[in-house]
Amino acid sequence: MILLLQIVQILLDVVWWIIIVQAILSWLIAFNVINTSNDFVRSVWTALQRMTEPLYRPIRRILPDFGALDLSPMVVLIAIIILDKIVQAAIVQQMYGGAVVAG
Repeated sequence: MILLLQIVQILLDVVWWIIIVQAILSWLIAFNVINTSNDFVRSVWTALQRMTEPLYRPIRRILPDFGALDLSPMVVLIAIIILDKIVQAAIVQQMYGGAVVAG
């Protein structure tokens, strides 16, 4: 069970970094530091959008439209933080059998 929880934790970390990289890349594209006419940049951008769009779509339906400001990545990152804390607590509980660990 601990192994499964650790795999979930790693996957949450990977999704976290994918979202961070996408945010930085979107800023670089918006400020014209890099250009999407470059094949490599366009392929990375497209791949990141395809990975994250299923996470953003339900949140975008709920959030009000803020124009150019997209808050869905921030909402997903907050959800990842919450899930990560839950997984960490479950790992600790599995390791120590429910005993409270004094910090």
